[in-house]
Amino acid sequence: MTEITLSGITCTSCATHVKDALEKIPGVNTAVVSYPENRAQVMADTAVSHAQMLAAIAALGYQGAIRVGDLKSDAENRDALAGAGLHIAVIGSGGGAMAAALKAVEKGAKVTLIERGTMGGTCVNIGCVPSKIMIRAAHIAHLRRESPFDDGIAATVPAIDRRKLLAQQQARVEELRHAKYEGILESNPSITVLHGAARFKDGRHLTVTLNDGGEQTVAFDRCLIATGASPAIPPIPGLKDTPYWTSTEALVSDTIPERLTVIGSSVVALELAQAFARLGSQVTILARSTLFFREDPAIGEAVTSAFRAEGIQVLEHTQASQVAHVDGEFVLTTNSGETHGEVRADKLFVATGRTPNTRSLALEAAGVAVNAQGSIVIDKGMHTSGPNIFAAGDCTDQPQFVYVAAAAGTRAAINMTGGEAALNLDAMPAVVFTDPQVATVGLTEAEAHANKIETDSRTLALENVPRALANFDTRGFIKLVVDAGSGRLIGVQAVAPEAGELIQTAVLAIRNRMTVQELADQMFPYLTMVEGLKLAAQTFSKDVKQLSCCAG
Repeated sequence: MTEITLSGITCTSCATHVKDALEKIPGVNTAVVSYPENRAQVMADTAVSHAQMLAAIAALGYQGAIRVGDLKSDAENRDALAGAGLHIAVIGSGGGAMAAALKAVEKGAKVTLIERGTMGGTCVNIGCVPSKIMIRAAHIAHLRRESPFDDGIAATVPAIDRRKLLAQQQARVEELRHAKYEGILESNPSITVLHGAARFKDGRHLTVTLNDGGEQTVAFDRCLIATGASPAIPPIPGLKDTPYWTSTEALVSDTIPERLTVIGSSVVALELAQAFARLGSQVTILARSTLFFREDPAIGEAVTSAFRAEGIQVLEHTQASQVAHVDGEFVLTTNSGETHGEVRADKLFVATGRTPNTRSLALEAAGVAVNAQGSIVIDKGMHTSGPNIFAAGDCTDQPQFVYVAAAAGTRAAINMTGGEAALNLDAMPAVVFTDPQVATVGLTEAEAHANKIETDSRTLALENVPRALANFDTRGFIKLVVDAGSGRLIGVQAVAPEAGELIQTAVLAIRNRMTVQELADQMFPYLTMVEGLKLAAQTFSKDVKQLSCCAG
C-alpha cells in the first residue's frame, strides 16, 4: 500500500475528488482519502508508479508527497481498507446517520442514505439549533428588562417582534441544514440519497416506499438504523382532542401566548418554559414530581428558586387529570390546591419525553430487538441483535444527545467496515440551557452509592466564586463527588450561569482519573467561572473563605 500526504484539500468534497482521480488510474484497486487527516492510502498493482499518483493529484490543483517510513503492518493496512466494496444502508439523516455515512465513505464503502422527511434530523431542524436561538433571544430580552446593574444602566421594556425573531431563527436553521447536511450529501458521489420510508424486508434488504411514489428494494452488506425519536404524548383524557403544542410547534410559533401552561419537568420543558416567560408569556409549569427529579435534588431546588424569582409558577407534585379546549382556551383539571384544581391557558405545551421512531421499521423481519419502550437495544459497539445491523442515537437505549448520536454513528461505521470501536459514556457531559444552566458529568452521590462506591463530596456556593461576584449573580453551586477510597473525582454537578462552559474541564479531569487534590493544584485563569472547579476542589482540604484572590 502507498500512503500519500496531501496539502491543499479543504473539505470532504476535495477528498472525494482526489479519491476518484486516483481510482481512475489503471491498476489502482482502491483509494481511501481522509480530509481530516490530509492523507490518501492507495492499494494498487506494482505497475502503478508513484509519479502517476502524484500527477493525478496535481492535475486537480492539490499537492501530494509519498510518505516514507510507514510502520503499519500489512494487516493494519488491510483493516484501513476493509470497507472497500461494502454497501452500507443508513436509515435517517440526523447527527448519527451523517457521522456514520461520512466515516463509512472514508473507509471506502458506498452508502445509500434513506430519509423519509426533512434532511438533517431533529437537532438542526426542530431541536438543538432553533431552541438555542430562541433561548438566546429570550436571554437578551430578559437582560434588557432586568439585570444586576439596573442602578447604573437604565432598564427598558423590550419591544418583541416574534415574527422577525422567528424569521431570523429559521433562516439560520435552513443555512445550517444546507451547509452541514444537504450540501455535503449532494457533493459526495459515494453517497446515494433516497427520499422515502424504509422498512426491513429481511436481514439483508430494505423496502423503501418513495415519497414520489413507488417502492425500491435496497440490498445491503451492513445497515445502520438512526431514525431518532419523536415527542411522547401522555394519555391524559381529552388531551389528544386539543390543539396542544409539542416542542416542534412551540419553536415555530410566530406569536407569544399571553398564558402558557407547560406539562413536563425536564430539559425541553424547562428550557422553553423560561424562554417563553422571558419573551412575555405568563408561564405555569405542571411537574409530576419536582423539577429535574432524576438529578441531584439540589439541582431542581436551585432551578425552581430561579424560575419563581422570575415570576414563573412552578406547581410541584401536580398532574392534569383532564384537558379540554373550550372557546379558544385550555382548561386543565389538576390535583393542585394552589390553583383550586384548575389551570387555564391560551396555549398548552406538552414536553414529557421522547419516543423512539422504530415502530414502522419492521425490525422483527431482521431480528432486531427492542426494549419495553421501543428503543433498539445495542452494545458498546452499536451492534443490534440482528447480524450486520447497527443502530445509533435517539432510537436506541443510549442517552438522547446529538453528540452521543454522532459519536455512536462514527464508531458504528468503523465497526461496519471491519474495525473495533466502542463508545464509553462514563464521562458523558450534559447541559441544560436554562438560566442558570445545569451541567453534569459522571456519577451523583446516589448513583455512586447504588454502585457500592463510598463517596466524599463538597458543594461550593457561587458566592465563593470571584467571577460570580463580579457578575453580581451568585445563583447556583458547584458540587464535586469523589471516590472516598482513592480521592479520585467521579462526578460533578453544577448550576450556574454558563455552567455548560465549565463542564468539559470536569469531563477531562474524570476521563484522566484525576484526584480532587490534583484538580485543586491546577492553575485556572482568575475571574472565570471554570475557576469554581478549582475552588470546589480546594474545599476538600481548605476553607476557601480564608483564601486570598487567585490563591494557588
